[in-house]
Amino acid sequence: MSVEQKRRALITGASSGIGKATALAFAKAGIDVALVSRSEEKLEGVAAAAKEIGVEAQAFTFDLSCVSQVQTKIQAITHEFGDIDILVNNAGMGYTGNLSETPLEEWQQVINLNLTSVFQCMMGILPGMRQRGTGTIINIASIAAKQAFASWGAYCVSKAGLLALSQTLAQEERTHGIRVTAICPGSVNTEIWDTETVNANFDRAKMLTPEIVAQTILYTALLPQEAVIEELILMSNAGVL
Repeated sequence: MSVEQKRRALITGASSGIGKATALAFAKAGIDVALVSRSEEKLEGVAAAAKEIGVEAQAFTFDLSCVSQVQTKIQAITHEFGDIDILVNNAGMGYTGNLSETPLEEWQQVINLNLTSVFQCMMGILPGMRQRGTGTIINIASIAAKQAFASWGAYCVSKAGLLALSQTLAQEERTHGIRVTAICPGSVNTEIWDTETVNANFDRAKMLTPEIVAQTILYTALLPQEAVIEELILMSNAGVL
């Protein structure tokens, strides 16, 4: 890849799981990566691994759930790291619980991180992409955006909202040369299943791996500018959700 074609990506939720796998897949493809997460130590480790592969990589630690600060912080990253060609909105949280038992505060927490923070990340990146007349935004939704699951209400709503957000932005920005993709994976074997807000018992060995999802994200990002994958559903061949 020539210097003129050098691309920069910003990946949220990059300290583990799909975000980490995507950062390393992008690095192997020669794409510089700006990495965002709350976990400074793990994030620095991913940045170091990407640098070893041979690209420019930088860690930016902040909490995306503080939605009022997200747009400003993302803009600051673009000033420090450089123009962002590819934005991968991967950060998010799982949440299980019947709707009738979901406290408003926890509902808001899920919507803030899984949906509103993505909106704000995109608003931080969009002006630069519009100015250059090119850019790719890839939002990691879920099969839960397409299909409702009992006890996953807040999560399903957040991901369905993310799908609608992606579709709307795609229509509004295609005339500015900006592509927007929503990727909807089935269950992926990541640390999300170990978090306090998720109580589910699935066979993780049959799930998709973060690396498989990362390869799909990379493929989407590397498509010729004239084409776009608007929506992609990626499932484990085992059919496990």
